[in-house]
Amino acid sequence: MQALSNLLNPEWWRFEWRYWRKRTPWDTQTTPPEVMTFLEKTSSGRALDLGCGTGTNAITLSKHGWQVTGVDFSPKAIAAARKKAAGQKLPIDFYIGSVADLDFLSGPFDYALDIGCLFCLKSQDRHRYAAGLKRMLPPGAHYMLYAWLPQIRHGRKRGITAEEVGDLFGPAFKQDQMVVGRDSGGDSAWYWFTRSRGV
Repeated sequence: MQALSNLLNPEWWRFEWRYWRKRTPWDTQTTPPEVMTFLEKTSSGRALDLGCGTGTNAITLSKHGWQVTGVDFSPKAIAAARKKAAGQKLPIDFYIGSVADLDFLSGPFDYALDIGCLFCLKSQDRHRYAAGLKRMLPPGAHYMLYAWLPQIRHGRKRGITAEEVGDLFGPAFKQDQMVVGRDSGGDSAWYWFTRSRGV
C-alpha cells in the first residue's frame, strides 16, 4: 500500500529522482552542531531519525551509543544509508516508509530528530506525523526539529510557521527553545521540545 502511495506522490518522485541524479544539496554528510551539542550533554538511549536520508545523522547517533532507527520514503536514500552503516559495522535499523505513518514502529524512543522533513509534508500528513510522535515518545523524551520558515524557493511556497509547529505539538510537547537562523536559501528555525507528562 505504501509503495502504491509513493508512486502516486509527485514529491516522492522528485526526491527519488534527485537521489538518483546525486543532486541532493540537503545531504551535507555533516551532523549539525545543534545535534552534536545535544549528544554531548545527553545520555544515550533509543533514537528515531525522521526523514533520515542517507543516514548521516543516524550514524552519528549510533557512534555516540544510541540505538537508532531511521525512516525515509526514498528507497535510494535508504539503500545508501544501509550501505554506509554496514561499512562501519553499525547496528542501525533503516526503514523505507512514510514519517506520516509510523504504525509499523513500536516505541518508546528517548529522542526524535527531524532535519528538514516535517515542513515538506501536507497539512493532514503533518498531523499524522505529530500523532505518531506523541504515541512513541514517553514523558521526558526529547524532540529536535529543523524546518524552513515560510518562503518561496524555486517558484514554490515551502515552510512552516512557528505558530503551526506549536499548534501541532502543544500541549503534548513543551517547547524548550527556538532559534531562528538563515541557510543558503532563506529563514529557518531549530526547535527543541520535551514530551510533556500527563498529556
